[in-house]
Amino acid sequence: MRPPTAQEAVLRELRDAIISGAIAPGTQLLQEEVAEQFGVSRVPVREALRILEGEGHLTHTAQRGYYVTALDIDDLVEIYRLRQLLESAAVRHTAGRLTEADLTVMRELIEKIDEAGAADDIGGIARANRDFHFMLIDSPGQARLVRLIHQLWDVSSPYRSHYFAGKENRERLQKEHRAILRAATAGDTEKVIELLDLHRRNAIAELAAALSEQPS
Repeated sequence: MRPPTAQEAVLRELRDAIISGAIAPGTQLLQEEVAEQFGVSRVPVREALRILEGEGHLTHTAQRGYYVTALDIDDLVEIYRLRQLLESAAVRHTAGRLTEADLTVMRELIEKIDEAGAADDIGGIARANRDFHFMLIDSPGQARLVRLIHQLWDVSSPYRSHYFAGKENRERLQKEHRAILRAATAGDTEKVIELLDLHRRNAIAELAAALSEQPS
């Protein structure tokens, strides 16, 4: 594989930092500072920032420059409503195709979330949680749909750290994951969708509460 270009390297690092919450929503990104941090010229930084703006990770205004997109409650509700519509369609396509090997991976991911939670590893919880959900979504024949769902997850990922930080939330998360896995194992696709809807409703209630506590 060829080494990444300067633009690709900057884009990847910035995207990962934003999605993980390492760069918090509302943070300003100055081209000069980013270029100095990565040891590159402003040209690849400028292009990377434009791509991130197109993906919804950054917001740009003529007078203020680039900021990591900060969601409000209405934004978050809209994102989760879109997820509900798109993920339900994706699950109907995928759930009936899950193999025993897929179900084993899902069980292992639940265990990984338990282990990460015991270590207070929020990043580990987030990665395993995302992998668990996309086992139900990602399958051949719906690449565009899956790409849209990934984008919706990415935009709201920084806020999920608030949800994963709470012990009660993690316990609820895992209880819901195990119920989803049982329904998937039984081949009950409509039950999986019903449980995913409940899962999202509980998450958005906590995420909306976290957003309401942020300074305006």
